[in-house]
Amino acid sequence: MTYVTIDHVTKKYDNQVVLNDISLTLQKGEFATLLGQSGCGKSTLLRSIAGLEEVDVGNILVDQKNITNLSSRQREVGMVFQSYALFPNMTVFDNIAFGLKMKKEKNIKSKVQNMIEMVDLTGKEGSYPHQLSGGQQQRVALARALVMEPKVLLLDEPLSALDAKIRKNLQKELRRIQRELNITTVFVTHDQEEAMTMSDKIFIMNKGNIVQSGAPSDIYVSPVNTFVARFIGNYNVMNINDFNQLVCSTELKGQDVAIRPEVLQLVPADRGLPVQSENWKAKGMIKDISMTGNVLRYEVEVGGSIFHVDSLHHQGGMLDKGTSVQILIPKKDCIAL
Repeated sequence: MTYVTIDHVTKKYDNQVVLNDISLTLQKGEFATLLGQSGCGKSTLLRSIAGLEEVDVGNILVDQKNITNLSSRQREVGMVFQSYALFPNMTVFDNIAFGLKMKKEKNIKSKVQNMIEMVDLTGKEGSYPHQLSGGQQQRVALARALVMEPKVLLLDEPLSALDAKIRKNLQKELRRIQRELNITTVFVTHDQEEAMTMSDKIFIMNKGNIVQSGAPSDIYVSPVNTFVARFIGNYNVMNINDFNQLVCSTELKGQDVAIRPEVLQLVPADRGLPVQSENWKAKGMIKDISMTGNVLRYEVEVGGSIFHVDSLHHQGGMLDKGTSVQILIPKKDCIAL
């Protein structure tokens, strides 16, 4: 059942379109990510759902209720900001309890304690924000939003200020909590890896538009255009006609294609392999090599352009910089754009 609906929403600032006729739907319990570069409109869309920005055109529905003209307090939406926005003079317990006290809720102590346990802050109830690590502060901000039992949780780049190790741990914890509560969540990030790791569905935004949406695996395997291919991964994006050395089939001539670096294979140029019908082939030279974990990334210059080729370190050994090579390119993995 559709739980969140963004229906033809448009937002302008000084006649500049920030959200351009945006429509999307989310299911109950879905974790969706708005992914895009700075200034693409993703945070504005999140703030519009929260009621912190008014939309010029369109409607926003949550659980089949139109919340477009409701105040932020009436929307039953929780939001966690990048800056945490904790009260520095309040303890962990009081920060989390703040909204409940404002609403004069019952059983505040038990609700807060349950949330403290859920976000793994037991023993920190009496601590103040300055006594906590960045990751712990983020957990407090998350608990403060969740204790209000919102229908939708909004997360505006909440992990961007954390170091890599803490960030990865919190990604897992955030997903665990979200699944445990089955809460519909909208997450904003410009980090492709974070989006791919955490999301059920990704909406890629560019200049106020949603340019592609779908499951992470679908978007990664089947980008719809050059922007998505360049943004979502490390695709090689090129025009077939730019490569005189590329042996290719006529049906793709004149079109841009995207090729993932991990599907390419490097062999020394002097090996003299015949061109196989299922492969294209290009000759080049290794210009640079970098390593990420057990993955080697080669930069291979072909006719003045650079191909990125990824391979596992243990597969076939490491080729040296300056080596003349052939790149074998599987036709089945080339995506016409």
